[in-house]
Amino acid sequence: MSTDSMRPGPHTEAAGVVLAAGAGRRFGGPKAEVWFDGERLVDRAVRLLRDGGCARVVVVSGAVTLRVGNATVVHNRDWATGMGSSLVAGLRAVHESAAVVVPVDMPWLGSGAVRRLLDSRARLAVATYGDRTGHPVLLGSEYFPAVTATAVGDIGARQFLTANRESVQYVPCDDTGSPDDVDTPQDLIR
Repeated sequence: MSTDSMRPGPHTEAAGVVLAAGAGRRFGGPKAEVWFDGERLVDRAVRLLRDGGCARVVVVSGAVTLRVGNATVVHNRDWATGMGSSLVAGLRAVHESAAVVVPVDMPWLGSGAVRRLLDSRARLAVATYGDRTGHPVLLGSEYFPAVTATAVGDIGARQFLTANRESVQYVPCDDTGSPDDVDTPQDLIR
């Protein structure tokens, strides 16, 4: 039995956050609404977080209005300024003690990566794949103010995580999926 097929109860102390506000200019339209393997990328990301153990999921919309079942949708009116403003909007909607953040355009992430971050009981954790860091990222609520203060443009939490590297727990997730993202329609044909 694979680790992705075993589902523990939800971690009520952690919410999932899907960053889905972009216009997808290189892709040719908003990636959140792109269909892949029978579901929209936004629905796939919500399922990933739920299957990984997040009791509640927040989806950040922007370029288009999204309707998403099984999630709370918040609109980022500043979506055009970059991913940083979407991260801020998502974290402001989280009332739980932690957030697991994923971009909408990573359809090959596995729920096992989310579960590993939650099970680590870390307050600041990043999934790793070989020698590179990736998503998901887990942020304890005590870090939300500092993350939101540094989340500008398309940087997201990167600046904060780099500055606080000694506090980050790196969680190996090589066997749970792939952190590859989708930038063009050709990326979906792999």
